[in-house]
Amino acid sequence: MFWVLFLLMAGAAALVSCGRLCLAVARAADSERLAGDAHRGHELSLYETAFLSGGPGRVADVTLVSLARSRRLLLAHTGWATVVDPEGRDAMECSVLGAIGPDGQSRIAPLRATAAAGEAVRTLAERLVAAGLAVPDAARSTIAGAVRQVQAAVVVVLALGALATLMPGQDTAPGTLVAAWFALPLLLTLSCLAIARIEIHPYTRWASPTGQRLLAALPKGTGSLLAVAVRGVRAVDDPQVRAALGGGRRTTVE
Repeated sequence: MFWVLFLLMAGAAALVSCGRLCLAVARAADSERLAGDAHRGHELSLYETAFLSGGPGRVADVTLVSLARSRRLLLAHTGWATVVDPEGRDAMECSVLGAIGPDGQSRIAPLRATAAAGEAVRTLAERLVAAGLAVPDAARSTIAGAVRQVQAAVVVVLALGALATLMPGQDTAPGTLVAAWFALPLLLTLSCLAIARIEIHPYTRWASPTGQRLLAALPKGTGSLLAVAVRGVRAVDDPQVRAALGGGRRTTVE
C-alpha cells in the first residue's frame, strides 16, 4: 500500500502548486483593477511607450538614439559612446549622459545597463504601475515562479505515479487502478497550466492588458523614435547607430 503514500504526496504537490498559481494570477488581476480609471485619457509618452514595449533596456535604447540623432552623442560602430553636448533635456537624457561619466566616453553596453537601472527609469516604471499600465515586478516574478512550480509538480506526479505503478509487491491493487488515481492530480496540474495560460497570456513581460491596448492604438511607422520605442533597435534607420547599439548588446551577452 505504499502507492497510497505516493498518491498523497502527489496530491499535495498538485494542490499547493496550483493554489499558489491561482493566487498569483488573482492578485495580478486585482492590482490592475485597483488602479481604476487612472489611465483614462492617458496618452503614452515616448519613454512610456518604450518601457511598455521592451522594458528599461528599451528606454535606454530610445534615449541613446534620440541623443545620437540630435548630434549630442556619437555612437561608434565599435561600441563606444562619446559625449558632444553634456546638457540633457529631460531626466532620461541626464541619466544617460551622467552614466557616461566625466571622461565623456563609455562603452555602450555598460552605459545602457547603467541607464536602464537608473532612478529615472525606476520612477517611470512606478508611475506606469500605479496607472495600471505596467505589470509590477513582484507580480511578474511571482507568476513566473508559480508557473514553474506547477510544471515541477507535473514531473513529480508523473514520477511518483510511475514509481507506484512499477513498484513490486503491490498485488493488492492493479496497476490500472493506481494509474487512474494518479491521473487525478496530473489532470489538476495540467488543467491549471492551461487555464493560467489563458489568463496570463494577455500580460506581456512589461505591459498589462490595458497598457497593451494603448500600445495597439499608436500609429504605425518606420524609422521614427516611436518605431524604435515599439520595435527596438532593429527599427533604427541609421546603419551606423544600429550597428553601434547592436554591437554593444553583443558585448553584454558575451
